[in-house]
Amino acid sequence: MFAKNAWYVACTPDEIDDKPLGRTICNEKIAFYRGSDGKVAAVEDFCPHRGAQLSLGYVCDNNLVCGYHGLVMGCEGKTVSMPGQRVGGFPKIKAYPVIEKYGFIWVWPGDAAQASPDKLHHLEWADNPDWAYGGGLYYIKCDYRLMVDNLMDLTHETYVHTTSIGQKEIDETPVSTKTEGDHVITSRFMDNVMPPPFWKANLRGNNLADDVPVDRWQVCHFSPPSHVMIEVGVAHAGKGGYHADAKDKVSSIVVDFLTPETETTMWYFWGMARNFNPKDKNLTAQIRDGQAKVFAEDTAVLEAQQRNLLLHPSRKLLLLNIDAGGVQSRRIIDRLIAAEQQPQPVAA
Repeated sequence: MFAKNAWYVACTPDEIDDKPLGRTICNEKIAFYRGSDGKVAAVEDFCPHRGAQLSLGYVCDNNLVCGYHGLVMGCEGKTVSMPGQRVGGFPKIKAYPVIEKYGFIWVWPGDAAQASPDKLHHLEWADNPDWAYGGGLYYIKCDYRLMVDNLMDLTHETYVHTTSIGQKEIDETPVSTKTEGDHVITSRFMDNVMPPPFWKANLRGNNLADDVPVDRWQVCHFSPPSHVMIEVGVAHAGKGGYHADAKDKVSSIVVDFLTPETETTMWYFWGMARNFNPKDKNLTAQIRDGQAKVFAEDTAVLEAQQRNLLLHPSRKLLLLNIDAGGVQSRRIIDRLIAAEQQPQPVAA
């Protein structure tokens, strides 16, 4: 159901500021914590003594102390000490590669030998002072691939998001899809349309008129294992659309990190990065609040969809032209999963 040899967003740094965090990712129960040296560690959330959750304990120096009987676990998964006991023969638990970058904590739930920071794709907006970012986290009871489908085909905006980003021109405008290696791109360009409420607010946020026609674009980028970045924006009509000068447009990147918890639940790290008025914190909060309402609407639809699919597991679903982005993305996911399941050669 999901590829494990990949980097997934596990949490945000503030989630482990005060105490360890227990979180299930790709069916792996993991305890995350920050040691006294400032480095983040991730180990199996299982005390080898009695099976207690290590994440319910506390951090001492660079180790994780079990809150049940005081076993001290090192960041490499080896027991360091335990009151009144020799621990040399204690079994080692799994430790997970983890990196802190771009404002997130990333974990590699698969084969640690294959993990490399170089395999985390570059996020051009994350370390650039000319960009601002605001986002949040939703726990959603659905297969993460349903969210991939949702994000790679934005036709649903016309119907699900009628009061914010939806407008009839979205489903009236053809969408194009192309695949470049493991990168899937779907694009839709709408010319000479009136901006919907969400984009009216953003135009005002960049001191632009909000009551005139605009050229609008949506360019969705899927990258494995389950990351979707969506270039969105509007420019005053006739000024060049996607390529318009910055003074005539508002554009952003919708950030979507989809982290599977189980086959039917996921962690959804969402946000928006923008390169206009990046120092305006009130604008960042305004956009984040508006986006939160949009994604809450998606959540209601997807959770109901998941319940329906579980009731009818054998029903064949229709595939339409608008589904091409999701279909191509799923093919990449399936290929990566299949590759992981191939038997590994035995050394001579």
